[in-house]
Amino acid sequence: MARPIKTCVLGVGLAGLTFHVPFILALPEIFTLQSVLERNPQTSGGKVHDRFGVTVKIHRSLEQVLEDPEIELVIVGTPNQTHYSFAKAALQAGKHGEEVRESGIPSLHNNSIAVLVDKPVTATVEEAKELGEIAKAKGLVLYGYQNRRWDSDFLAVKRLLALPESSPQSLGAIIEFESHFDRYRKGLKGTWKDEPLPAAGQTYDLGTHLIDQALVLFGKPTKLTAFIQNIRGVGNPEVDDTFTIHFHYPPGPTRPHPLTVILRAHILSVRSSQLRYVVRGTQGTYTKYGLDVQEDQLKVIPTPQGILQEQYGREPETIWGTLETLEPDNVTVKSSIWPSADAGQYIELFKNLGAAIRGETEPAVKWEETTAVIEMVELAHKSSREGATVSVPVL
Repeated sequence: MARPIKTCVLGVGLAGLTFHVPFILALPEIFTLQSVLERNPQTSGGKVHDRFGVTVKIHRSLEQVLEDPEIELVIVGTPNQTHYSFAKAALQAGKHGEEVRESGIPSLHNNSIAVLVDKPVTATVEEAKELGEIAKAKGLVLYGYQNRRWDSDFLAVKRLLALPESSPQSLGAIIEFESHFDRYRKGLKGTWKDEPLPAAGQTYDLGTHLIDQALVLFGKPTKLTAFIQNIRGVGNPEVDDTFTIHFHYPPGPTRPHPLTVILRAHILSVRSSQLRYVVRGTQGTYTKYGLDVQEDQLKVIPTPQGILQEQYGREPETIWGTLETLEPDNVTVKSSIWPSADAGQYIELFKNLGAAIRGETEPAVKWEETTAVIEMVELAHKSSREGATVSVPVL
């Protein structure tokens, strides 16, 4: 059995403590949490010990991390504007993967160091491409953290759209797909996310999730139209808090009708249960309210082992989606529940990452796919600035 992958998590804020550290600790057969980057720990054991009672090495700077000869995986969970530079430094710290296989020496400077980068992976598509080129040239695993591919409701949507049109629950040919991350928040949170820094704003933050899910389902659009703004008028006007992005897909050999994908995050949405999906097809409509429960669970679980419990990631039935489908008479509409039957599974991303690092499988999130997400974000900002629909390059 392969020994666990020695992992360093950069950053112990929301991303590190909620979305990365718990999974590394919950999978001891795959990973070991060797260290974290925490510049100014307030207690002797730092935030990881305060939260989970686990003692790990604490590095105070990126330079210390890169000088540590044991680290095999770096997870970049620091503020958005640092993702590119930190990931690049980590990739450049390791030698070519072929050298590692030939030497067999378990040190960082002779090691095939892998890098997991939280979203948004970079501020620009050129930066994302550069990281991909470095990783490819050195034979290193570079992985984008698109965890919401494993949301319970997204898994339910994928299962629904995979039904054959002959199924009585099929929506038919999809003509409109609407996906939301709405909330109500009048004021600023007072964090780095409010500052006009590279990769700031809701489009880079929540938009990268919605865009990635849309690309997984439908591929790249031919055109897009975006409306990006600071609708509250608070904080720096350059930091957007609301967006609506339309992806345009023409009819073709596998798509009998034009398809419009609507991706939206509104910061002043007053609802007791926020809209998540509306999917319209020629034979029916799927409507879903409420969010995947994993983030809320991860914020409060007493131990990482909670991730392995039966109820982790399971949506309450009260927020399962509703189907409205045409009966054979093409007049009567039948309503039914479409269950989010599969629990949310962010842990599957980490299992796949570990297997990819060990050379056992391909990454489930390919770097080219993550790069395409940043390309769509950049094009959305361009569309919004110019007040025009823009074409999406074929390559």
